[in-house]
Formats: sequence, C-alpha cells, structure tokens
Amino acid sequence: MIKVRVVKFVFIAFLLLFPFLQGAERPNIVFIIADDLTYSDIGCYGGVNVATPHIDSIASDGMKITRCFQASAMCSPTRHNIYTGLYPIKSGAYPNSTLAKEGTKSVVHFLGDLGYRVALTGKRHIQPESVFPFEYLNEKGDPDLQALERFWSQESGQPSCAFICFNEPHTPWTKGDASEFDPDKLVLPPYFVDTDETRRQLVNYYAEVQDLDQSVGKVIALLDRLEMREKTLLIFVSEQGIAMPFAKWTCYESGLQSAFLARWPGKIAPGSVSNAMIEYVDILPTFIEVAGGASIEVLEGESFMPVLLGQREHHKDYAFALQTTRGISNGSEHYGVRSIRSHRYKYLINLTPETRFQNNLTEDKGGWTAFWKTWVDAAKTDPFAEETVHRYQWRPAEELYDLESDRYEFNNLAGQKDLKEVQHDLRRRLLEWMDQQGDLGQETEMAALSRTFKPGGTAGK
Repeated sequence: MIKVRVVKFVFIAFLLLFPFLQGAERPNIVFIIADDLTYSDIGCYGGVNVATPHIDSIASDGMKITRCFQASAMCSPTRHNIYTGLYPIKSGAYPNSTLAKEGTKSVVHFLGDLGYRVALTGKRHIQPESVFPFEYLNEKGDPDLQALERFWSQESGQPSCAFICFNEPHTPWTKGDASEFDPDKLVLPPYFVDTDETRRQLVNYYAEVQDLDQSVGKVIALLDRLEMREKTLLIFVSEQGIAMPFAKWTCYESGLQSAFLARWPGKIAPGSVSNAMIEYVDILPTFIEVAGGASIEVLEGESFMPVLLGQREHHKDYAFALQTTRGISNGSEHYGVRSIRSHRYKYLINLTPETRFQNNLTEDKGGWTAFWKTWVDAAKTDPFAEETVHRYQWRPAEELYDLESDRYEFNNLAGQKDLKEVQHDLRRRLLEWMDQQGDLGQETEMAALSRTFKPGGTAGK
C-alpha cells in the first residue's frame, strides 16, 4: 500500500513539474515588435532608403516570410490580436486605445500553463491587466535592456518568452540622426505625392528606422553575450505601416502587410524564404506548439510551426482585416472598413462611402503632419496629386485589386464583368467572417467607443 502511494505521489509530482523539467529542451522565445514601420522599408524586403543590417541579419540567419498580415493597421488592436490569438471584434479590442473582454486568456496564461515565464518591456497599449498579467520589466517608454538582462539571467529553471516592444518609428519622429539622410535622394512610394515637406518628414522617419535597427542589434548582442542564441526562437515583426496615407489606419497592403523574420538555430534553415500566408492571429498558436502544448480550440489562428521548420509551404488562403476610424485622434465620426485578401486579390468594403475619411494627417495641425497641406496645395495644379488626395479621403463602397499586376492598389476593379465571380466569392467569404465574428457592420462601428479608454469612450466607467 505504501509503495502504491509513493508511486502515485511521484506520478502526480511528475505531471506538475513536467513543464519545468522540459524547460531545457524547449526554446526561449524572444518577440521583437516595431511601431508603425512599413515592411518594405526594411532592407531584406527591398527597402533602399535606410540600412537595416541588424534586422536583416535575422533573415540571413533564419527565415523571411513574405506574406504576413495583421487584422488591423492600428497599434492597440494589433497588440491585442497578437497576445490573445483572437481577431479584434471577437476579443472586443477593435478600436484604438482599446481593451479585451474580461475573462479573455492571453499568451501569459497559455505559456504560463506550459511552464514559461512571460515578460514584456517597452510599449504596452493593452488592457485590462487581468488579461495581460505579464512580468512588466519597466513602467513606460522604450524597452529596458538592463531589466531584460536581469530577467534572462535569473536562474528559475524555466524557459521564458519576452516581448520587446519598441516605440520606433512611431511619430513624431524625433530619434536618430536625420543629418545622415539626404532628402533629395530618397525613393518615395509611388502612391506618395512628391513634395519637399514630404521628403523632410521621411528623413526623420528613416532616422528612427535606423535607430530602431541599432536597438535590435543590441538585443541580438545581449542574447549572444548571455549565450542564449542556440536555445532561442527570435522573431521580428514590423507592425503596421508608416503613419502616412495608404498605410496606417487603412486596409491597404502598406498598412496591413508586416515583416516577419524568425531565427531558430538548428531548426529554421538559414537564409530560407517562405511565401506561405500567415496572420498575426496565428502567432500565439505557433508559440504554444513551440512550447510543447496542444492546440487550443478557443484560439482563432493556426500554428505555422511546420512552415518555420520547412516542412510545409502553404498555411492559409485568406487574410482578414478591419479598420475602425471611430475614436482615433481627429478621426471621422465613423468610417469602417472590412477586407479580405487571397494570394492574388484584395477586396474591401467601405461601410459608409458617403463619409469623408479623416485622421491626424488630413486635419493638419502642423509638425510632422505638415506634409499633407503640401499635397492638398499640389492637388490644385497636379492631376496625380488631385487624384491621390481624393482617393485617400473618398472611397467607393467596394474595392477590388489584382495584387499581382497592381501591387500598390491604384486600379479598382470592382464591378468588372470578367472578375464578377472573384468579387462575389471574396465578398461572400468576408461576410461569413464578419458573421462568425459577431460583426454587425455599421452597428459595430457605432459601438466602438464602448471598447476604448480614450476621452469620450465609455470602457471601464
């Protein structure tokens, strides 16, 4: 009888300690996220205006995924999306400065149950703390690398997951050395109006991108100094695009597409490239599999670990997204957008096309937004500027783009007879996704302030 009790005790103890005993066999996870960085400005994604050698080194030492997308081109919904593994409306975190529904579980809970310590340093923009009980390594501001080193140096016998959340290159673009850049030599995106003020502001932006890259280099150097390289899955993502037209606050490609770079020595082949389509909602399920856990039914994403390991070239066929302008600074009273992207086509629904789209850029208050007035002034005499300004602020009810031939989404194909079936299929899939999410369209838009802590919002009151 005593032997049976001893065996039973040892067995129960083993089950309780299993995650900790397995810590040496499972990698640490380090997730670096930028802030408002257009993915195509990074060197390994074709960027030509600023050198990003440290970020690029993750690609050369690991994998570059060419089709990574997020569910909203705004900071707060994006971070909730990553940490919860839920799309924005399902989690309740869909406007900016938002919060997840009470009772929602996050990466802290899921990886914690698997024996991981989970920490965050740098930008937060997430609520409530009951959903996100990270080990917060600093109060506010930039990531604290000294605190990060202390966290990694603690002998807990557990693997760790650290989120390093930079504020760069978010406006107002005051970091870095802008004198290193010549505004006249910049190559502008083809959807920008080329004015002197635009180039002056982009110089400041690229200075911050350079500063970010140097900071990423310091993180990589710290991992090496602590001899963590070989036992760490290191990931870098760029978040949504720059806070300029057709990027942040939109469902266009430059807003929703993200860099995704991953390095895992001995697991991910150096210099590998994958064209598999992934979404930010897939990141948490991937982390759970990396940590040795089983799939979680409540999560809406799917692990793409087989893609990282080179075992699979395909992950999913569609990426979904939304934009809720209600509640952003100087935003339209309401301007909701929903979108779906296949490997070739992008389809968007603008819920209230009769409304003018506006934000901090269009309601120019000076400072970093001063370039917008030069676009408006140019529009008085320049047909391209006139079309660009109008296209940014006034949009049709439906948009359809062939991304193979029209990467920058200039030519709206909605309504064309030869693409009728494509448009109908994408619209059906998008509406099904909205229904699955509990998204009531305009009714959901008008309820956005109930999910935000910004002035005028009702969340938390």
